[in-house]
Amino acid sequence: MKSILLSARRAARPLRLCLFALAVGAAAFASASRADEPDASDESDAPIASDESADSSDRAPESPSPDADLPTLSPVLVTAPRTEESPPGAETIDESGLAGARATSADSTRLLDGVAGVNRYGAGGASSLPAIRGLADERVKITVDGAQPMAACPNHMNPALSTIAPSKVGSITVFRGISPVSAGGDSIGGTIRVESAPPAFSEASDEVLLSGGGGANFRSNGNAYGYQANGTVATDQLHLSYQESNANSDDYTAGKAFKPGAIGSLLPQGEYLDGDVVGSSRYRNLHNRSATLAGRLGTHLVSVSAGLQQVGFQGFPNQRMDMTANENQTLGFRYTGEWGFGSVDAAWYGQNTRHEMDMGPDRFFYGYGMPMDADARTRGGRIRVDFPIFESDVLRFGSEYQTYDLDDWWPPVGNKGVMAPDTFWNIRDGVRDRIGLFGEWEARWGSQWWTLVGVRGESVVTNAGPVQGYNDKLGIWGKDAAAFNALDRRERDTNLDWNALVRWMPLGFLTLEAGFARQTRSPSLYERYPWSTNAMAALMNNFVGDGNGYIGDVDLRAEVAHTAVATIDLHDPDGDDWGIEATAYRTRIGDYIDARRCDFGQCSRQNVTRTEGFVLLQYTNQSAELWGVDVSAHALVGELDPFGSLTATLLLGWVRGENRITDDDLFQIMPLNGTLGLVHRIGPWTTAAEYQVVASKTRVSQVRNEIPTGSYSLLNLRASWEWRAIRVDLAVENVLDRFYSLPLGGAYLGQGASMSTATIPWGVAVPGMGRSYNVAVTLEF
Repeated sequence: MKSILLSARRAARPLRLCLFALAVGAAAFASASRADEPDASDESDAPIASDESADSSDRAPESPSPDADLPTLSPVLVTAPRTEESPPGAETIDESGLAGARATSADSTRLLDGVAGVNRYGAGGASSLPAIRGLADERVKITVDGAQPMAACPNHMNPALSTIAPSKVGSITVFRGISPVSAGGDSIGGTIRVESAPPAFSEASDEVLLSGGGGANFRSNGNAYGYQANGTVATDQLHLSYQESNANSDDYTAGKAFKPGAIGSLLPQGEYLDGDVVGSSRYRNLHNRSATLAGRLGTHLVSVSAGLQQVGFQGFPNQRMDMTANENQTLGFRYTGEWGFGSVDAAWYGQNTRHEMDMGPDRFFYGYGMPMDADARTRGGRIRVDFPIFESDVLRFGSEYQTYDLDDWWPPVGNKGVMAPDTFWNIRDGVRDRIGLFGEWEARWGSQWWTLVGVRGESVVTNAGPVQGYNDKLGIWGKDAAAFNALDRRERDTNLDWNALVRWMPLGFLTLEAGFARQTRSPSLYERYPWSTNAMAALMNNFVGDGNGYIGDVDLRAEVAHTAVATIDLHDPDGDDWGIEATAYRTRIGDYIDARRCDFGQCSRQNVTRTEGFVLLQYTNQSAELWGVDVSAHALVGELDPFGSLTATLLLGWVRGENRITDDDLFQIMPLNGTLGLVHRIGPWTTAAEYQVVASKTRVSQVRNEIPTGSYSLLNLRASWEWRAIRVDLAVENVLDRFYSLPLGGAYLGQGASMSTATIPWGVAVPGMGRSYNVAVTLEF
């Protein structure tokens, strides 16, 4: 953590911070002439009692509280910002929707299962990537407690959501398709905002709050296990808390054998992998620790949080390397407060990531291995000021900046041969600096109409230093390095976003929503600056899991998306007994960053024409279009004492994506899928059955030789029981032990010799997990 504090001065780059500092100064100046602080008893600013139940919308809620005559926990006061109107396309998952999944998973992205329009790209056991309506990874903005973590890996093994343990997540808000300008920026697919539980304080000045909890979980498939623990001590003005978690798993198994049994490492001492074992899917010692210190005075809240994540090992079955070590240090400062002129929300954060890759135990080990290292430093800050105007409107203004520095190098392998004697620099002195300004107007026009309009401008600068290969005297390294070093590598993008959203509630049971937006994303360092056309080096640059190799393009332009959405929401006017929501959307993306076959440098003629096998590709700007429909519904089927209540739920998703230049299908597009659920609640028990159906994926990316997948259906059973401060979660996933290939899982590369396009069989998709029995126990005090 000391390294973050010592390097924090790097964030004070005058040209990037001048506007940010002016915004802070303006807020401070305005506060000097503010009216008296609002009464703390005002309902809009009052602390929120943590034992109050939140609306769970159309998500199946957890089991109800125990009978009133049972002892209950003492009330705890927590603080939270003023509630905002949820814009069209937004969905918030609160404690009631997170509890079950949070207790049984090591992957925070799994907490998004059940949100219409959201799917998961396969990766490591704790590092899957969220996709929103066909757009994923860096096309989706992800913030964690006000910070925007950045990946530091050519395979994106440490994405943003992997930096927070599921047990620490307090709420998730998903903006699908169109993000308000105050929440978006540098993204075209939407925004995912993850927040820890807000700091808790005692109710009275003469009381000290002591609370805590813990839990353990086990998954039979892969023998996965983990624990989590937390503790809090607080007065009415000070708060100190600590959280810790750890997770481990062996390789998981599919529903049946999908390959011959073999020794994965190809060495006599290697571990034998049965035909149903998914190689390189294990993980070891995923250790997360965090601490928060917070202070509250009236309506003002200041917090300082620090985190340390250390990963011992994480395998990636759709990549050619595994994570052999990863350390992520985070530090964050946050302030929220109410003033006479309005409210202020400000934050600063720092992130240091040290990442190492090599071949895990299921892969062929080339003597010295092939170490790959990365080091990244991220600093950022933001401020948002809300000015209430008239009686019901709000003007929001704000600024945001981020600096990201990356070094990606591969140490020499031995002291002779083509991978020695020098260090291979994949990206050297990489820089991606971003600063933005936004303003938006939220208005309520009587009881039926609500609108939100906003504009955001950003400047994004990227650059990278000169590179070298393992031995530039050899043509396979020297020619490409010299060509790259001769380029002007500094690029500046000036981006403009705007949107307009409207909601109309003409009847008590009907809500209509629509929106149109322009959203922009600048290329990442890993899209612009990987330079080698050597097959081995290119194969190491791949963050989509298709088994192909990728080469960057310094001259890539920013993607510009124009998105239109329309939603109809029919619901129970007197409660939440039933509801159905359907959304249609269409997005056209100019300068979409797709791929073309490499036909220069060391790329072969056959690479251009192959219709099967792994190939080498270069990122390129083209044009694309996506369109689809999301449907979610719930209905109270019956409620009768003493038999409890029965609720039916439905999720349905369909999306298509095409390259408008080549007429090719876009990569990793989820086929038609739906989930039907039945949820029964009685007393402290909640039981659920889920039946998921997924169509075959036949529309695949030809340029990438994407692997088709077949249709499948899965049955899952879940139950939870709560009594006083104890919660027990039970589940049987894939009850029928069906074999299926993950439509977004990528190509199976989890064992064998991974450094060549021809040494691993092409055409095998990563399979899903077979039957698993899961149990988790959580205790709070």
